[in-house]
Amino acid sequence: MPLIRIVHTADVAPYEAWRRLTDWERHGAQVPFTVTFLTTAPPTAVGTRFTARTGFGRLSFDDPMEVVAWRPPAAGAPGHVRLEKHGRLVLGWAEIEVRPAPAGGSEVHWREELRVRGLPRLLDAPLALAGRALFGRALGRLLAG
Repeated sequence: MPLIRIVHTADVAPYEAWRRLTDWERHGAQVPFTVTFLTTAPPTAVGTRFTARTGFGRLSFDDPMEVVAWRPPAAGAPGHVRLEKHGRLVLGWAEIEVRPAPAGGSEVHWREELRVRGLPRLLDAPLALAGRALFGRALGRLLAG
């Protein structure tokens, strides 16, 4: 399973960065050909479930996820959320940590380990490279507003 790591800084306060990054339905708008929808009622907490559906018609797949750790940023302490992927095709986990940046604003650490069922390990490096590019772009867009 490739591990994807991205560090991004933003000019917004940690709480605002957290709000933007944990608005799960906004994620779909930042990833091409993807729609994200909640499958449990808001607000987000441990046990919240949502699904990212990517593709066109019959050539699409679901990436269902569940929030298994939830700690919003507070009083200078970093925020942390962990998602577990429960799909038939995409498995793994993702973590987002939001902390105050030394020069002001926020520093976001995105870590994701994913496995695509049936994909040989030989393709882990290209998958990680594509994931870094895709998730990095989505992260930048989510933080931009």
